[in-house]
Amino acid sequence: MPRSPLDELFPDVDKPVIGMVHFPPLPGTPLYDEQGGLKAILDRIEHDIAALVSGGVDGLLFCNEGDRPYQLKVGPEAVAVMTRGITQFVPPGKTFGVDVLWDPYAAIAVAMATGASFVREVFTGTFESDMGLWAPDAADIRRYHRRISAQHIKLFYNTTPEFASPIGKRAPADMAVSAVVSSLADTILVSGPAAGSNPALDVVSQVRAAVPKHVPVLVNTGVNENNVTAYLQIADGVIVGSSLKRDGITWNEVELDRVKRLISQVNNVRRQRQTANANE
Repeated sequence: MPRSPLDELFPDVDKPVIGMVHFPPLPGTPLYDEQGGLKAILDRIEHDIAALVSGGVDGLLFCNEGDRPYQLKVGPEAVAVMTRGITQFVPPGKTFGVDVLWDPYAAIAVAMATGASFVREVFTGTFESDMGLWAPDAADIRRYHRRISAQHIKLFYNTTPEFASPIGKRAPADMAVSAVVSSLADTILVSGPAAGSNPALDVVSQVRAAVPKHVPVLVNTGVNENNVTAYLQIADGVIVGSSLKRDGITWNEVELDRVKRLISQVNNVRRQRQTANANE
């Protein structure tokens, strides 16, 4: 059986937790803070990185979450500022990824330039969305990935994207299997309908059961200290953002206590799994 991408990215980590580093609105976007400028952006991500790492997350995922309304193609200023912030503050030796909403080419380029290990994007499917008709070209994206010699960067496929509905009748499990077999997904992500919204447990279970065992399935949105135990009974790991913020609001800063409480629940799951494995 092929080696799981999570084993490569997070050696010796059971059920990894990836914490979101959300960039505030970048220059040129409607909510950009002109008075605070670039310094305010860099100060925020420096703070959030410190809280996430101190709290015990296993990896980081950088995203331009503040750039509402989102675009299907970003400008060079977004690439430049994200690259600057990531390279300046990412802790040495920490596994991290990149997500540029919703431009997979930009995400792969930033990942290559910053030394990221993975990218999270929507690579497959056709959707009606807040951004209009959304139809990424997985074949061209994969060729770009190869063309710039970025094959070492794992691609995490968000097959149930937020703020969008699929055009067609395939179930999430069918879409996930197709993404693996036909479009070469390294990892499958299952999301709720919006940032901070949790996907149904039965959907996560159906996707995990359908996808080959060596392909990880992660819960991508809506994870918090109260539901992470249930999700980790099924999924191979989680990506966490909004619930770690002040008042649980996506746009606020990360709070260290929230991170610690979540990781405490995750560690309980890990200890239970270790005990169960030892008794087998």
